[in-house]
Amino acid sequence: MKRGTFIKGSAIIGASIAFPNILRAASGLIGSGKERKVYQVISANRNMVGTLPVLRAFAGDHNDYVSPYVFFDEFGPVQVDPRQKPLRVDAHPHAGIIPTTYFLSGNGHHRDSLNYDLQIGKGDFMMFTSGRGAIHMEETGQKLYDNGGLYHGFQIWLNMPAKYKSVDPATAVFRPDKIGKISEDDFSASVVLGELFGVKSKVPTMFPVFYFHITMSAGKKLSIPTDPQHNAFIYVIKGKIETEGRKEIDQNQVALYERGESVVNLYSQGDTEILMLGGKPHNEPVYAYGPFVMNTEDEIKRCISDYQSGKMGNPEAVDAGK
Repeated sequence: MKRGTFIKGSAIIGASIAFPNILRAASGLIGSGKERKVYQVISANRNMVGTLPVLRAFAGDHNDYVSPYVFFDEFGPVQVDPRQKPLRVDAHPHAGIIPTTYFLSGNGHHRDSLNYDLQIGKGDFMMFTSGRGAIHMEETGQKLYDNGGLYHGFQIWLNMPAKYKSVDPATAVFRPDKIGKISEDDFSASVVLGELFGVKSKVPTMFPVFYFHITMSAGKKLSIPTDPQHNAFIYVIKGKIETEGRKEIDQNQVALYERGESVVNLYSQGDTEILMLGGKPHNEPVYAYGPFVMNTEDEIKRCISDYQSGKMGNPEAVDAGK
């Protein structure tokens, strides 16, 4: 991407609404009037970002139900051969958001205008706090180039509240020892952000938010408490999950929950892997223009001007590693 040029709305392409299957056979859950209700189910759509294949669950839409998150991509899974040209997203700007990256398999290479040049691997969690604006590039990492393997993970953007959108940009990588771990007979979980069943992540956050990576064995039930005034949604990475109203959520689908109740009830028909995310909604206007997410149109214009004038850095230098 050349300085001063990018496509309007280039990162804001929504997903599709799905009609969930209603189970006709015996249900694994017992209905409760005190559980969260499913508002809507959406299916992730296949996209390409640079040369990288992704599944996009949402991008700038459904804000009333996903805030403080604003964008959700699953990258891969894709098999990378040794010595293969890296799958790459060229240098591009961000402002007003925190792109987070979480690896399930393989490794990646991040370089940015803040002079960070990082290799990120399985179980690592990166936060690129863009604030008033910065540039980064992303590609498959050195270990995959040397040895090949599976490349798989998530890039999910956190929208920053208005009071933080002009902070200085920052980059931080949190290794697996900073992520809370739960291991039970019925399920295991990585508490990437927030707290689950008394286990806390050591990753600091600017606002109330949670990010859980959960694996459930076949035929198991799980009731997850949340703040009734916070948003909550699940994404099925592998398998199928049954939830409120006997709704069956398939692989690569998202269930958005209504607020007002606390508990999210889940039942795994087979071995199942999900993400569960949410937090306190910002309740602020959202103006999105490609990689910029702000509160007003004037703020978007300022981002464009800052990028075009080089205040966010030099994309050619970031791509070249200079």
